[in-house]
Amino acid sequence: MFTNDSTPLLQLVLFLVVSVNTQLLINVKNQGGDVLQETITANVTDDTVTLEFQRSDGTLITQLIDFRAEVQILKALVLGEEERGQSQYQVMCFVCHVNKDEFISSDAMSKLRQKNPGTLRTPEIEKEKELYDMNMLVEVSRSAAISRHIASLCAEASDATYTRTVDVESWVTLPGGPDRRRLLDVVREAPNPASTCREAKGMWSPCTCRLETCIGWYPCGLKYCRAKDGASYRCGIRTCRKCHRYSYYVRQKQLCLWDE
Repeated sequence: MFTNDSTPLLQLVLFLVVSVNTQLLINVKNQGGDVLQETITANVTDDTVTLEFQRSDGTLITQLIDFRAEVQILKALVLGEEERGQSQYQVMCFVCHVNKDEFISSDAMSKLRQKNPGTLRTPEIEKEKELYDMNMLVEVSRSAAISRHIASLCAEASDATYTRTVDVESWVTLPGGPDRRRLLDVVREAPNPASTCREAKGMWSPCTCRLETCIGWYPCGLKYCRAKDGASYRCGIRTCRKCHRYSYYVRQKQLCLWDE
């Protein structure tokens, strides 16, 4: 059971510690039946929420929501396949516009506490899979125009950080958002290969790679209850599961061995 600090019950059973950073450890079963542990961290000062977990295939997924800039950064660290000539890992970052109401705020997240940390969590809502055609590359060293968190999170993906034209248009229209000219200096159009990596013949041919990942459990909204006097108060959270599929340019099929 998850509640927030506006719930009377919470005040009776939990000792509330005020902190700038609050971390939750969540046990979630994926569609294959494996149990994964998510770490969710809320930073009220930065107004961010970070969710991280390791998939059963070893891929490390980090999702950061920057509420101020309305930016979602999803970082994937994929381990190399040694038997196929990949001795190291590779890192990709996918940067997209996000609506604030898709997640609970960092302040609300920071006030969540769990009574039974070992419980296996099941989301209430299965959201529709979202498809992302990442047609632009981001210059990580100048990416503060989009979000100041990109440079640190995506430092190892200097040539593999992607966004979309539609996201750029969303950011420049935000009240107080980045200047269009400055933002266009940060991004450039990615090459558009003739084939997907699944179709590409040679291992060194450029192609369009696809990577799918699912966030198995995350707080996506607040629940409100009504008191006897008719007033409403926050009494819990709604939880969701959502999958994303990213399509993006790679300079050689060797960087996309999973999409075969």
